Amino acid sequence: MTTDATSTSSGLGSIDRGAGRVHVDDKAMINARADVNQLLPLKYHWAWEKYLAGCANHWMPTEVSMQADIALWRTPTGLTDDERHTIKRNLGFFAASESLVANNVVLAVYRHLTNPECRQYLLRQAFEEAVHTHTFQYVCESLGLDGGELFNMYREVPSITDKAAWALDHTQNLEDPGFRTGTPETDRAFLRDLVAFYVVFEGMWFYTGFAQILSFGRRNKMVGVAEQYQYILRDESIHLNFGVDVINQIKAENPHLWTDAFQAEVRTMLGEACELEVAYGRDTMPNGLLGLNAGQCERYMRFITNRRCAQLGLAPVFGAVDNPFPWMSEAIDLKKEKNFFETRVTEYASGSSLDWD
Repeated sequence: MTTDATSTSSGLGSIDRGAGRVHVDDKAMINARADVNQLLPLKYHWAWEKYLAGCANHWMPTEVSMQADIALWRTPTGLTDDERHTIKRNLGFFAASESLVANNVVLAVYRHLTNPECRQYLLRQAFEEAVHTHTFQYVCESLGLDGGELFNMYREVPSITDKAAWALDHTQNLEDPGFRTGTPETDRAFLRDLVAFYVVFEGMWFYTGFAQILSFGRRNKMVGVAEQYQYILRDESIHLNFGVDVINQIKAENPHLWTDAFQAEVRTMLGEACELEVAYGRDTMPNGLLGLNAGQCERYMRFITNRRCAQLGLAPVFGAVDNPFPWMSEAIDLKKEKNFFETRVTEYASGSSLDWD
């Protein structure tokens, strides 16, 4: 390949006919010298393993029956007004969020991670984000919801808009087509955006919503939606772990980026993100339901925030806090076979091998 940094990282430069073979030592997470078109030899086996785990975790929303959900939703007394409010706000946040995540993966993160095994996983993640968006279209159509209302909530509901605006503001370098890594300032900016994207957006802001919908499922309500959320949760667990591994690998290869001042900045970001999620929990659950309330969700988000700090090697933002929803750790485990529509048996083989975070 050419030695021009832009064409080398894109993999679309002209061919250097005299170039030698790729050496593992030339591979790097960012600013790599190695040809990004050459997968082998692998350097980051953890990235390849996450790609394989994602493939083993394959599912489609249309495999899940929505008949019970449709009947319950259409029954005037089947759900309370508070329950319907929570479900619609929940779906509204996720519907647009999955597209925002997909845009970041495809248009931004992929460009700056100069490692082919990581890019292989990102291609799998991009497909999964499409499946998640498909999920909310399928739920919306099944329940007869107003698609315009659902998918536009991120511009109409303040608690959802505030999160989306924060995320877009903290990933502006990813969005900038002229942005390039290669200096300490730009490398640190990319690392900051990865924290906002993977640790906050995917690793914090989905978890109130997961707890809410899975609580419905635990009480035999909206069981089809809850089953799909359970599969999404398994996907997101791998997304989060991949992102944390990427961030920690960049830190290991570029220790000069991880200054005390930058660590303090990241902890501030996680604290801000937690408060935005707490506000969202209050908005979606003003009166509490199904054994959940906004106070419990606030405690849960503080627990999650501290957990994310630990994964990044940071001091916790909050004091010691317990997990009010220990059952959430069980939700990712789908070792049983599922018989969709009593006609198709699909074994989700990787459920027991995924780590809960």
